[in-house]
Amino acid sequence: MKFFHISDLHLGKRVNEFSMISNQSDILQKIVALASEYKPDAVLIAGDVYDKSMPTIDAMRLLDRFLVQLNELGITVFIISGNHDSAERVAFGADLLRSSGVHIAQSYTGELKPITLKDKFGSLSVWMMPYLKPSLVRGHFPDKMITSYSSAVSAALSNLELNPKSRNVLIAHQFVTGAELSEGSEEISVGGSENVDGSLFHLFDYVALGHIHRAQSVGRETLRYCGTPLKYSLSEVGHEKSVTLLDMGKKGNITISELPLTPCHEMRAVRGTYREIMSRNFYSNIDTEKDYVHIVLTDEHDEPDALAKLRNVYKNIISFKYDNRRTQAGAALENISALERKSPEALFGELFAAQNGQPMSAQQEEYVRGLFASIREEEGE
Repeated sequence: MKFFHISDLHLGKRVNEFSMISNQSDILQKIVALASEYKPDAVLIAGDVYDKSMPTIDAMRLLDRFLVQLNELGITVFIISGNHDSAERVAFGADLLRSSGVHIAQSYTGELKPITLKDKFGSLSVWMMPYLKPSLVRGHFPDKMITSYSSAVSAALSNLELNPKSRNVLIAHQFVTGAELSEGSEEISVGGSENVDGSLFHLFDYVALGHIHRAQSVGRETLRYCGTPLKYSLSEVGHEKSVTLLDMGKKGNITISELPLTPCHEMRAVRGTYREIMSRNFYSNIDTEKDYVHIVLTDEHDEPDALAKLRNVYKNIISFKYDNRRTQAGAALENISALERKSPEALFGELFAAQNGQPMSAQQEEYVRGLFASIREEEGE
């Protein structure tokens, strides 16, 4: 049985003042073309379907057309909501769409039930777990101590009626400890308390993950992020975007490959002095009419009307800044100021997470708070 694994479509997204809707339409058509060529039995969409909890009309129409085209190819679709989505809005019409082979996870209700598929190797269960946080799970398990994202996911998986002898696929949208973040991207915000221990997913033959924008496996090959289909930030410029193709034979026999995706507008990072990057030799390999460009000027002195002049050559400048002694000194002062505003407990927590790859437990946090309270009392005496 073959699957396409995609996630983090972020339909309707804007990057600075640029709408991504036409680029998203183009990349979805390329995914449909790949589906027509490779003929997967199903497409797994692992969350962040939309970029906002209240998606635009254009974004909703784009998803609608994508689902119709997959349906015309006879492909089953599984969709879960991510942290950017409203689970209720994504699941609108789920009961009606199910008859068309489009399965959408409803808001979490305290239990997960599989959709069972069959092929020549027997049954295969697809489990859909929408984005979970402790507050969404705690009320369904009053006897469990749910204080972290990891404990929330553990509770959600604790009552599954799962047959470990058959094949099981889970679709989830969480930050698994050990995943490689894109430095400087919005994903960095999930690197603390949102960590989920990858060992919780040990019963699943494949885990189709969403949330992190870089394609990668975490801990084992079959615990995998597929990444975004498009580059959405400066930190993603070096990424190679793709669709993950999963081919599952009999239990234990899994082949994973990547099908490259080429955008209609490439995203590039351009760095140098004003004179350097305005040289024809410099931009000879850049499509200056179409490519999205992040520009960093290294001149020590500002070039008058630099942005307006740069736009005469680079038509789609998505961001622009200087990096020189003046801006570096200002950034250093901002970092010092930010550190001074943080409590000792917060700084200790960040240090602990950086050194251990996971946040402190609730008990450890309580101990640290008590320790610093004792120190403050002694200093006050």
